[in-house]
Amino acid sequence: MDKIKNILICPLEWGLGHAGRMIPLARELQKRNNNVITACGKAHQELFSRELPGAGHIHFPGFRPGYSRFIPQWIYLLLKTPLLFYHIISEHIRLKRIIRKHDIDLVISDNRFGAWSRKVKSVYVTHLPVIPLPDSLRYFEWIGMLFHRFFINRYSFCLIPDLPGKINLSGRLTHGIKLPRNARFIGILSRFSGMTPPESNNFSFPHNTVILSGPEPQRGMLRRKVTNALKHFDTTTVVLEGKPGPETRSAENGKVISYNHLATGEMRDVLVSSSSIITRSGYTSVMELISLGCSAMLIPTPGQTEQEYLARHLAAKGWFLTIAQRQIDKMITLPHPEPAWPECIIKESRVLLEKALDEILNQ
Repeated sequence: MDKIKNILICPLEWGLGHAGRMIPLARELQKRNNNVITACGKAHQELFSRELPGAGHIHFPGFRPGYSRFIPQWIYLLLKTPLLFYHIISEHIRLKRIIRKHDIDLVISDNRFGAWSRKVKSVYVTHLPVIPLPDSLRYFEWIGMLFHRFFINRYSFCLIPDLPGKINLSGRLTHGIKLPRNARFIGILSRFSGMTPPESNNFSFPHNTVILSGPEPQRGMLRRKVTNALKHFDTTTVVLEGKPGPETRSAENGKVISYNHLATGEMRDVLVSSSSIITRSGYTSVMELISLGCSAMLIPTPGQTEQEYLARHLAAKGWFLTIAQRQIDKMITLPHPEPAWPECIIKESRVLLEKALDEILNQ
């Protein structure tokens, strides 16, 4: 009988997206009778505790640079580089202690540069082999790619949550370049995958849904702009704040209902019954919407070049609509887009994930 493996999962802590896409991966590992241990900060541990019954937890917070109100995000991150290197080194040293103390057999890191080991197999999850820069600086992207490749090569495997062919989500961020030899495509990751349709839906009333994500100040700015634009409609607006912690509900003027957090099943009910959906163009958000068959209006975080590229790329494919945050005025035209992506995405993703995990666990 195969030994039960202790598998450590370490998500990046820039919002809940990176943790969210680790949930389906962790569930699959649990189904294979492995002991999953999540390693992150308090906010993400609360999410994992709800979504992964039986999983262990270790306090192992990651680097959180925040967002700037005044300068583009890529410049802000560049200025934080010395702090990032310090955190990478300290993260790597602490990981060594965790591996020894908890007898870890496998480490899975979502975009955490220091969470690799020479003692045990380590896996890196990313959809960004290419870190996009503004179009005027695109010539210099090779510098960021080499920087990223240096860390990817420290790992046994690099898992890319996308499909390998022409039908894909990430576009030039993953495709059209020479990938590392340890790279494997695993299809889209969504915590909604495999869920059975509910017998009843508590959100069957007419409503539009706004999904907030990412740190302040941009989260609050988007909320104010969108809710102000939607107040002219008779339909109720449901705002999913995306904040970890207890599930709290509040109503504003009877037309806006806000939830700090919803359980996965309730969040699915809200989305599938929405007249329209407005959200950031974060990669995890896009994967989850596709898994539910829901299109949306994508509003990228200003200055975050990855989200700006993804919004343009997916709108050009006809899969989503997009608008810049600065273009939101006092009224907004609500989208009613129909899903335009091939249905084979979900089935192919399942096959790719199972194949990659077979290789990682049995090699």
